[in-house]
Amino acid sequence: MKKILCLITITLLLLRCESDAVSANTQTNVSLNFVHAWEDTPVTNSDFNSIQFTNENGEQLSIERLRYLISNVTFTTANNENLVFNGYNLIDVTNNQNLSFTPTGAIPLGTYNNVSFIFGFNNEDNYIEGGYPDLNSASFNVPGMLGGGYHYMQFDGKFINATNEAQGFNYHAIRAVENIGENPTFPKDTFFKVNLGAVTITANTVLTIEMNIAEWFKTPNRWNLNELNQMLMPNADAQIMMFENGQNVFSLKSVNE
Repeated sequence: MKKILCLITITLLLLRCESDAVSANTQTNVSLNFVHAWEDTPVTNSDFNSIQFTNENGEQLSIERLRYLISNVTFTTANNENLVFNGYNLIDVTNNQNLSFTPTGAIPLGTYNNVSFIFGFNNEDNYIEGGYPDLNSASFNVPGMLGGGYHYMQFDGKFINATNEAQGFNYHAIRAVENIGENPTFPKDTFFKVNLGAVTITANTVLTIEMNIAEWFKTPNRWNLNELNQMLMPNADAQIMMFENGQNVFSLKSVNE
């Protein structure tokens, strides 16, 4: 009788261990890896500070600084439920920092209808009391007279202008603002949701997301750097053009374990 009870106890323990293992393997963390290209040519910070790119308008240019904010990574289930990871990541290509990001928390394994993130901050996250200390120390905040909150992107470089001279540009994306000063107004929200499409999540999945930098100057607005190169933050029309061009910038390049 003791032998039978012992066998039953061992069997139950084994079943419990197997159940725990299955439960542990039904959820996973997902990492997002951000890579960059100019059309089909990969771009890293080793390519910076050299005039070697040509935009859609035919202007030759360099990249000297590129950093941008993503937030609220979201996985949409087959039942159209959204699993939202609150949080953000400042991707600093210039210093090769935060190119990979693993949101805090795990999601169930399986196929999702869509994975998405916000480029920049939505309005609620953009304005919180005290702000974000790490973004403040990185000088990523926007002056109060321009509406406050934070940049969505800082993209700086030089281009060869119409007089064949190297001239600086500051392609900085923020919330579009008018009536600069104590009471600014906001004609249009210029953060945007990036939809990457359906994905199948297995254990320790890595999503590689590519930014095609050339698209910031390309579609639907062919950017003329001779006309729009600096003082773009207080230019609401320019910010709306950036918002429109940004719709085609990001794509899901690969899904790997």
